[in-house]
Amino acid sequence: MSLKTYLNPFIALALLALNTVSLAAPTAVAPAGLEKATFAGGCFWCMETPFRGLAGVTSVASGYIGGSVVDATYEQVSDGGTGHAEAVEIVFDPKKISYAKLLEIFWANVDPTVDDQQFCDQGDQYRSAVFTHTAEQASAAAASKSKWQADKRFAGRTIYTEINPASAFYAAEDYHQNYAQKNPARYKYYRWSCGRDQRLEKIWGSAPAH
Repeated sequence: MSLKTYLNPFIALALLALNTVSLAAPTAVAPAGLEKATFAGGCFWCMETPFRGLAGVTSVASGYIGGSVVDATYEQVSDGGTGHAEAVEIVFDPKKISYAKLLEIFWANVDPTVDDQQFCDQGDQYRSAVFTHTAEQASAAAASKSKWQADKRFAGRTIYTEINPASAFYAAEDYHQNYAQKNPARYKYYRWSCGRDQRLEKIWGSAPAH
């Protein structure tokens, strides 16, 4: 179970209440003229914040992708074994913000040198991954991974970040959506306790906006 499960004294009760409730169907295709980008980088609370409010980004949702269980709950995913990764699904206008820019922001918010882990959270549900929606996205993601694998800061180290075709994305329970704004103190405490910004600053030279 992730550290964040214990931050809110009411989460345990919420999980019990939600455990018997199926999630909504997989999210719909993006509206005409818009595209989707899906990234996994550990705790989805922390992966929402870098993309929210960006010009050209119309929505950011936390959820689960890449697993074999239909309508898995947070409790199931966080316990492991479903194959899902915690992820964020971003709907954006490519005329206002490029997919390449979104990739840059993604990399700046993950530690690509660890396998099935991000910061204090361990397990394949916290792996880093890019889930691509088009052939163009797949090509861009592969090129960006190759660029970082060749970067001197990662010399002799493996970039474990996966690049996979996007599968069904199930939006997480409502209390996870935009958690940083709803629960700023608990969010900041989790982020600090998990060592996220400390590690990101060590890798990339500066901590990202959050």
